[in-house]
Amino acid sequence: MPPSPSPPACPFFARWRWIPPLLLGVWMTGCASLPSEVDRPVSTALADPTETRIGRAVQARAAQAETHNDSGFALVNSAELAFTSRMALISASEKTLDIQYYAIHADETTLRMFDALRAAAARGVRIRILLDDFNTAGKNAQVLKLAFEKNIELRLFNPLPGGRGSLFFRILGSLKDMDRLQRRMHNKIFVADNAVAITGGRNLGETYFGQGEGTNFIDADVLAAGRIVRELSRSFDLYWNNPLAYPVESLMTAAQLEAMKPPPAAGLPAGQIKPVNGETSAAAGGNITGGAPAKPARPAVRKVTALDGSVSVADPLPDSTNLALLEWTWAPSTLLVDKASKIAADADAVEASQDTTVDGLLQLMAEAKSDLLIVSPYFVPGRRMMDQLAAIRQKHVRIRVLTNSLASNDAPAAHVGYARYRKDLLGLGIELYEMRAEQESTLSGFSSLGSSGSAGGSRASLHAKIVVLDDSLLVVGSMNLDLRSQLQNSEVALVIRSRKLAADTTRLIEPALAKGAYKVELENGQLIWRAPQGSQLKDSRTEPDASLGLKLMLTLIGPLAPDEML
Repeated sequence: MPPSPSPPACPFFARWRWIPPLLLGVWMTGCASLPSEVDRPVSTALADPTETRIGRAVQARAAQAETHNDSGFALVNSAELAFTSRMALISASEKTLDIQYYAIHADETTLRMFDALRAAAARGVRIRILLDDFNTAGKNAQVLKLAFEKNIELRLFNPLPGGRGSLFFRILGSLKDMDRLQRRMHNKIFVADNAVAITGGRNLGETYFGQGEGTNFIDADVLAAGRIVRELSRSFDLYWNNPLAYPVESLMTAAQLEAMKPPPAAGLPAGQIKPVNGETSAAAGGNITGGAPAKPARPAVRKVTALDGSVSVADPLPDSTNLALLEWTWAPSTLLVDKASKIAADADAVEASQDTTVDGLLQLMAEAKSDLLIVSPYFVPGRRMMDQLAAIRQKHVRIRVLTNSLASNDAPAAHVGYARYRKDLLGLGIELYEMRAEQESTLSGFSSLGSSGSAGGSRASLHAKIVVLDDSLLVVGSMNLDLRSQLQNSEVALVIRSRKLAADTTRLIEPALAKGAYKVELENGQLIWRAPQGSQLKDSRTEPDASLGLKLMLTLIGPLAPDEML
């Protein structure tokens, strides 16, 4: 007699069978805690940069310039230069590399950089990497393997308890401590031998170097040398030796990281990775060799000249990335950096302190006499900042703001906060420009500060943070003009008093205002987006290029979400 058929599965339990493991995951994450006893040896930046070739080269360049200023600067005006200049500094370093970032993504571009870091460590360079913990889950957790390499230390700032298999579960398990969850280290610093540094808006990953297949960020960095670098290093040391900075080894083991290693890419044998140029390279131990990341393939390997004039063999670099050939401007400068109140383990709210990077920037902006050019991808001013902008406008200062459109914004929730102030900003006489997601591949100007726009079929998203004041002062850093940067994230920015650099930066940005962005205006009390010049596009009375879903989100979330959460 045949067996009786099994009863049909209950549709309810079949549909919701994922709930028990979800609740279990939340419970396990919620029960996790950080170690109470942590071995955190104190270390500091290289005391005497002149002990290194890079340090001596900086001194020689300053002497050659016959300047009284003790700090030199060069704009990093392309995504390729942003990558290759970092690679050149790694190659030229002799003593130390100090690297501080909000996010380092595990992809072909950064793996190539990790190869260079391993090579530097092998020749005796001490490498310290300080990384915010928020993005160190899933695939990106593999970045943490660097902590187990000789001469490389890696610490995580303000880590979340729990496993790293899923960012979703880590966030879910930390909702009970929202204040801690939102206090992120947003600084971006790359220092070689305490003599030359790169700082600005970029994190490390293919989308920040123009190599993303979907979206590439338009971003900006500055290469700095001399006395200002020592200030950046002091800031790094403050964060590195902070109680909120946990050595990776205190949180997990190398075996745990190895167990999380994703399987090899489909169609490739183990140990092989397919670079973006379409060629397959051997990747023993996660290493990648071959040409620099590119679309399309790059030329063969060649010799490269570093800042100190030394020549090395490295990934192919265009002539413009020979650091010895960069045009340096020597100028007075200061560093804006969040003080200890922002990063203390028991920090109170900083809203009343007015002692943050963004507050310092707002004080500088208040000095404007004629012109203020602001580039901020996430622009959520809040009422206090609106009052400050109104006071600046009362002095008849022209204010132009370039920010993301709803379509180009990689964080649409931030656009929600911006949208609620848009009419008030226009009412003050502030000129608003919103970056188009689809850029012409031939667009000159601001696109050269970051990704190559739509080259390779990718979309553009603004990520640079720049202020130019009265054509005489330039600020480049990690901060956005929003309440998250002002009240929650830690930030850093360079303030450079140079008419030349300010004018050069303005010339890079203004073509994007004219050709790569919609100008937002008020017409009979209603918003209208004016199409870029010569674009063959039509003006729009709704958020241009945005999907219906994004527009609906703007309508539904707009009235509800508080500014400081966006």
